[in-house]
Amino acid sequence: MRNVLVMIAVVFVLTVSVSLASDAPPAWAYGVPPTGNPPPNTPAPDDGSLKHLPGSSGAFTVTQIRDAFGPADWYPNDHGPMPDVVAHGRRPDVRACGLCHYPNGKGRPENAGVAGLPVEYFIKTMADFRNGDRHSAEARKANTNVMIAIAKGMSDDEIKQAAQYFGAMKWTPWMKVVETDTVPKTRLAGGMFLTLEGEEKEPLGQRIIETPLNAEGTEVQRDARSGFTVYAPVGSLKKGKALATTGSGKTTQCATCHGTGLKGLGPVPGLAGRSPSYLVRQLYDMQHGARKGTWTELMKAVVAKLSDEDMSAIAAYTASLEP
Repeated sequence: MRNVLVMIAVVFVLTVSVSLASDAPPAWAYGVPPTGNPPPNTPAPDDGSLKHLPGSSGAFTVTQIRDAFGPADWYPNDHGPMPDVVAHGRRPDVRACGLCHYPNGKGRPENAGVAGLPVEYFIKTMADFRNGDRHSAEARKANTNVMIAIAKGMSDDEIKQAAQYFGAMKWTPWMKVVETDTVPKTRLAGGMFLTLEGEEKEPLGQRIIETPLNAEGTEVQRDARSGFTVYAPVGSLKKGKALATTGSGKTTQCATCHGTGLKGLGPVPGLAGRSPSYLVRQLYDMQHGARKGTWTELMKAVVAKLSDEDMSAIAAYTASLEP
């Protein structure tokens, strides 16, 4: 009898552990380790030398590149005149939008691509950051708190200017999706996965890993022309397409709200060709109540039955679509 009770207790503990593990935010999407604290992010020191990028006549030191209130703009001819809040921000809390999201609005997996977002959606999103309706389900996602501080520090006019600037841009291809069982080994740097030197690989599992085509150019120079490779599990695109186009009995067809080709519809943003890490974070945050607000309420039933694997498949599929 005692042995039976012990076995029941063990099964109970294992069941609870599995439940807790499956209910944790998918670490890969939030750019944090599966357990423990994020590894220390030690950016390359500034040696005072001027950095260069192909196709640019610019020359900047690392300190200039990382200047939160006037970051380097390598390709000024790639975009129109930037509003001051995009180019320089405003001290003390409003960092330049162009620092993290780039002057062309492409962004990186650890933040968001904002080019081509509907102006109304952009403004509503900033309002959600301001009033507490949007935060991260993963407490270690530090840059979400930075974004909240920026939104609270911006004036309504600055938000409108940024929304109109980025909204006037067209979202263009920025990543290539590759289905695979193995992925090059990577390291985390500021929430982004960077490929290590060498040919060593590791199992991908059910993760999606986005790595820049040029690790140094993206991490150090913040190259706004260097896109990403998206490594997704084999079979993701087929499963994701079924979920996105039919619902598979678990969700709603994405095109109902996000339009033909998932390129957006009115104030609803497009999903085609955008970061799968970002999309999974949003789906998970909505499902777990970290994102609220008027429009998010419309998504609650859509995400309610989705597993982490479902979200990953949908995100891989939408990332593979032509914007």
